[in-house]
Amino acid sequence: MLWRAADTVNVLGLDIGGANTKAAFVGTRGGEVLELRTELEYFPFWKRDTSQFFNMLSRLKQKVSEGTELDGVVVTLTAELSDVYRTKREGVNHILDYVCRVFSETEVLVLDSNAGLRSVDSARQNPLAVASANWAATGWMVAQQLANCVVVDVGSTSTSIIPIVAGKLAAKGKTDLEKLMNGELVYTGSLRTNVAAIVNSVPVRGGVARVSSELFAQSGDVHLLLGNIELEDYSSDTADDKGKTREEALARLARVVCADIEMLSEQEILGVAAYVYEQQVEQIAEGLGQVFQGLKANDCGEVPVVPTGLGKDFLARKAAEKAGLSKIVDFEELLPKGATLASPAVGVAFMAATKIEGRRLTWKQ
Repeated sequence: MLWRAADTVNVLGLDIGGANTKAAFVGTRGGEVLELRTELEYFPFWKRDTSQFFNMLSRLKQKVSEGTELDGVVVTLTAELSDVYRTKREGVNHILDYVCRVFSETEVLVLDSNAGLRSVDSARQNPLAVASANWAATGWMVAQQLANCVVVDVGSTSTSIIPIVAGKLAAKGKTDLEKLMNGELVYTGSLRTNVAAIVNSVPVRGGVARVSSELFAQSGDVHLLLGNIELEDYSSDTADDKGKTREEALARLARVVCADIEMLSEQEILGVAAYVYEQQVEQIAEGLGQVFQGLKANDCGEVPVVPTGLGKDFLARKAAEKAGLSKIVDFEELLPKGATLASPAVGVAFMAATKIEGRRLTWKQ
C-alpha cells in the first residue's frame, strides 16, 4: 500500500451488501478522528439492474465525501452472495469493476477475512478471501478497544458473532459456510428475515398453528409492530411491496397463518409478533452459546458481549441476556455513536486511516 502521507487524512469506507450499501467518511489528523459521516442506500441487487449500481455508488460518494479529495477507498462486500451472480468470483469481480470506475482517481483496497487490506488485483485472484468479510472490520475496530470480548452485530439481514481474544480476531470460520457451521453467522436480522425462517408454528387462540412458507411477512413487520424500530428504520422493501403503516404490517403478519385482519384481532396478531420475536432472540442466543463454548478453551475469564447494528438493543442485547451472559458493554461506549449502524464501513475506514497515520486512532469527543 503506497498511499501518500498527509497532514489530514480523508478515507472512505464502503460496505456493499446485497440489500444495503453503507458508506463512511473518516477524516483524521495527528491520530485523532476529527470527522465521521455515514450514509446508507437501499439497493437490492436481485431487484435492480446491476448497471444502476454505478449511479448509486456515485451518489453515495458525493453524499458522504462532499467533494473532499480522498486519500484512499476501502471496500468490503457481501453482495457477491446475491443470486444475480452465478458464483462469488463473478460477484466480487463485477462489484469491484464498478467501484474502480467510480473511484478511478483513488487507490482502492479490499478487506479480507484476516482483517488485512488487499489490492484489487489480489482480491480478484482470491475472491473467497474477500467475500463476506465485513465482520472482520467490525471485529478489528472493537479489538482496538477491548482485548477479550464477543461482538454481536445484528444488521437488517443477518447476525455476525465475532470472538476477540488477546486483541485479535478469534473467529474459527473465514467463509459464510464455515461461520454458519460454528455459530459465528446466524442468518436472522432486524428487517429482512422471512417470518417462516424464524418459526415453524405459532401459538394462536389457545392452540398452535403451523405457518405458511410463503414470504408474507418479515422481521421488520414484527419489530415495527412491537415498537422495536421506528418507521424510518424500516429501510428495506416490505414482503408485499406495500406500505409500512401499522395496519399494513398487521395484515402481512396475519397472512403468515393464512388469516387476515378481519379473522384475527390486533391483540392476536401482536401475540404472534411477540412469539416470533422471542424465537428470533433464541436463534441468536443459540449461536452465542456455540461461540462461547468454543472460547472456554482460551480461559479468558468473564468475556463481555458488545452489541452493535440496527438490532443492537432489541436483539443482540436480549440474546446475550437469554444466553445468561450478564457482562455487556455497549458499542457506543467504545466507539463514536455514528459507527453503530454502519460498523463495517466505519471499520474499514478506520483501518485505512490507521495505516496511513501509522498510529492508533482516537476520536474527538
